[in-house]
This record gives sequence, structure tokens and C-alpha cells, in this order.
Amino acid sequence: MKKEIKTNTSFDGLGIAPKIIEVLDRLKFVCPTPIQHKAIPIAIEGTDIIGVAQTGTGKTLAFTIPVVQRLAKNMGKCLVVVPTRELAMQVDDTFRKIATGFGINTVVIIGGVAMQLQLKALKKNPRIIIATPGRLVDHLQQKTMRLNEVEVLILDEADRMLDMGFKPDIERIIKFVSQKRQTMLFSATIPGEVVSIGTKHMKLPVHIEVAPSGTAAERIIQEVFIVKREAKKTLLAKLLNEYCGSVLIFSRTKRGASKIKRMIKEMGHKVAEIHSDRTLRQRKEALEGFKRGYYRILVATDIAARGIDVIGIETVINYDLPDDAENYVHRIGRTGRAGHEGRAISFATPEQGKDVRSIETLIKTALPISEHPEFSSEKFVLSKTSNQKPRSSSNMRNKKRPPRKRWR
Repeated sequence: MKKEIKTNTSFDGLGIAPKIIEVLDRLKFVCPTPIQHKAIPIAIEGTDIIGVAQTGTGKTLAFTIPVVQRLAKNMGKCLVVVPTRELAMQVDDTFRKIATGFGINTVVIIGGVAMQLQLKALKKNPRIIIATPGRLVDHLQQKTMRLNEVEVLILDEADRMLDMGFKPDIERIIKFVSQKRQTMLFSATIPGEVVSIGTKHMKLPVHIEVAPSGTAAERIIQEVFIVKREAKKTLLAKLLNEYCGSVLIFSRTKRGASKIKRMIKEMGHKVAEIHSDRTLRQRKEALEGFKRGYYRILVATDIAARGIDVIGIETVINYDLPDDAENYVHRIGRTGRAGHEGRAISFATPEQGKDVRSIETLIKTALPISEHPEFSSEKFVLSKTSNQKPRSSSNMRNKKRPPRKRWR
């Protein structure tokens, strides 16, 4: 008789302590996501992990639960290294929800916060340290922190940290952590540099991949508008009136983000901006205002592609295509989170056919080309060496759009 294979529909049977199960029930975390289902039992065993899962699938909780369970039994510490301040604060928020009931305190070590405040927090001997690489290295150089008690090291969004040039800092940080540690690395993509870190600094890591590297979330409807640069503003105005829910808009540069914010404000919409030129206080205010609905629209650079965890973002608009195709996956992963549907709209100028093809190669899917009835149809301009046929809205019709959600 063939044995029936049952799928896991709850956190029971994953080796999680009963008290943590009670906390999960209270927080209404009922069903584990695929990455949580696969990673939690292995992490609880103390095994090193390289976890690959698309953005918005619950990677943070996949390492939070095993860490809290381990620290509740032992006296060690955990260090979580993340690329951005926003992500650090969100990881801290997840840890607090689980760890508070066990008397385990946390600290966030990021730039933009006075060193004296962090020194005061460190004197309370926090057992979970969430840090960005630059500020953490500052503390290590000034000998205001020691990492010899760290038993669990987590590198979250490691590929993004490498993209931002943090590899030397990561190498420096790892030298301060005991070799007798558990190391977990989580990301949405797994380029060669990340693999090299795993090979060099991890002990026979288990590779967990619940979706191919570079895969976009399934419930996201994606489309591209081929539009002349000078028509972007007008098209954006039309779409912001069409999609009345929360909208996250990505700009390639900080200056561009500020410019887009100003023109959206002139259109009469509530809008905020978030990028590295904004102070930490300004960034927190913008993100909180967006979460609470005070701002319907948030304009951001790629610093926010991994750092915004807001359920219910209806639409992501790539006003500018990203410099790196992998950032496309992280950008659109801000919508369609936690099982919700979402839409990702990208503006591409006629000269950006090559950039669109790079994205399509990464996600292994052709992006549907859409057209707006009030704009003339455009085509990608082919380079002299290209043998592909020009693509326009007539080449690939977009699927029927779902009903619009009204903003309240």
C-alpha cells in the first residue's frame, strides 16, 4: 500500500516548543509558509542553512522561531546582520513578538542613531542583536561590543548586502564571532558571491529552496508600459487615478525620488518619500504613515526594496527600471505578500528593451506589454546586433485586469 503523504497545515510537528506554539496561536500565525515548514525543523537541530525563497514568504519568522527556542534553553546570543535600517527594525519587531515572553531582550544597531543611545542599550546585555554592517563594524572597531558569546549568526538578504558593497564588513564581522556557531543565510536570490560565503564560513549547510532563485511571487500580475520618457508623468497620473489603493513607486535615484514625490503631491495625492538621504526619523515617519494609511503613496529607491514589509500594498510601480534585474524581483515582492493579490507595473522607454529582456531572463517569464488608450503605442528600439522582433502591445496582450480596489 502506498503511504499517504500529508502536507503540513500547522506549526505542530515541526519541533517547536509548546510555549512558542501558544505565542504563535495568540499572534494568529496558523499555517507555516513553505520556507518556514522546511527551515524551522532543520534550524532547531542547529544545522547551518542557506535558505532561498521569494520575497514576502516569511523568511524572518523561519529563523526567529528556532533562535528564540535555542536562546530560551541556553545563555548564548544571536546576531542578525541585515542590509538596511528599515529591515533591521522590522526584524526586531518580529523578534519582540516571540521573544518578549521568554525574557529575551533585543537591540538594534544601525546608523542614524546616536552611539550613546546604543551603548546604553548594550549595557542591558541584549541577547539578540540586529545590525546593519557599517554601524556594527564601528562598534567593533571602538571595542564597544563583543561577539564572542554569539552562538547563532544570521545573514539576512545577503545578496543585497553584497550588492551594497558590504562584503569586507561581513568578512570582518564573521571573524569576531565564535567558530562554534550555527550560521543561517536567507535571501530571495543566490548569486555566486553568496555561495562563496556559504562555502567559506558555513559547516555543510543544508540548501533549502522553495522557489527558483529570482522567482517572483505567483499572485502578482505583472505588466510593462512602453512609454517615452517625457510621457511618464502623465501616464503615472492616469494610473494613480485608476488604482486607488496603496501604491509603492520605485525611482532609480534619490534625486529622482524627491522629484517624483513633488509632482505626485502637485497631483493632489498624499505621498511620502524614503531613501538614504532622509534621516532615520524621516524614514520611520514615512513608513509608519504609509502603513497607517496617512500616505496613500510611498516613493522609494532600492533601499526600500527589501525593507518594506507592509501587507496590502495594491500596486508597485517601477517608474524607473532597476539597474540590476534582480532588484526587480525584490521591488515587486512588496505587493502580493502573505497570499494577497498584487500588481506590478513597470515603465520602460523604447530604448530599454534590453533591460526588460534581462528581467525576463531572470524570472523566466515574458512580461506582458500593456498600452493605455490615451497614449500612442510604442515599440522597443532594437540594437543593430539584435535579431529579435520588436515587441509592442500588439505582440502580447495583457490579461484581463482584476477589479480595482477603492482607497478608504
